[in-house]
Amino acid sequence: MLTCSKEGLKEKFQEANKNLEIVQKGLADYLEKKRSVFARFYFLSNDELLEILSQTKEVRNVRPHLRKVFEAMADLEFQDDDTIWAMYSGEGEKVNFVKKIDPKDRNVEYWMGDVEKMMTMSVRNVLYNSVIDYKERPRNDWIISHPGQCILNGS
Repeated sequence: MLTCSKEGLKEKFQEANKNLEIVQKGLADYLEKKRSVFARFYFLSNDELLEILSQTKEVRNVRPHLRKVFEAMADLEFQDDDTIWAMYSGEGEKVNFVKKIDPKDRNVEYWMGDVEKMMTMSVRNVLYNSVIDYKERPRNDWIISHPGQCILNGS
């Protein structure tokens, strides 16, 4: 009972709660800004997004969250200089990017936006090449030389 009877303690707790509410509001606003730049961040919890944002210098640490951000993307291929050259599906199929992505000195919400654009361009390119290649190869060879989605959509 001694703790509760200390003078001014109640006021200190009330002030601490007010400060906590201000910090939580600021954090929510910050996360909302990041999500407004890259809408796929809405698929992540606040804790997951904070984990990504807190490690912006370590771009490879985004890997555990890729499946939640991009459907059917399991991993990205990084080079030694942290540039991104390809993506992998959950089945292990690799699709090379049309152009490399350099995340260096950029916020994660911007370079992840570039990954999204490059994903679309690269899948479109691979699909186009697989349709062109359809006329050139025997069907059995063609099936095993292109990603599964291209085979499903291109034949």
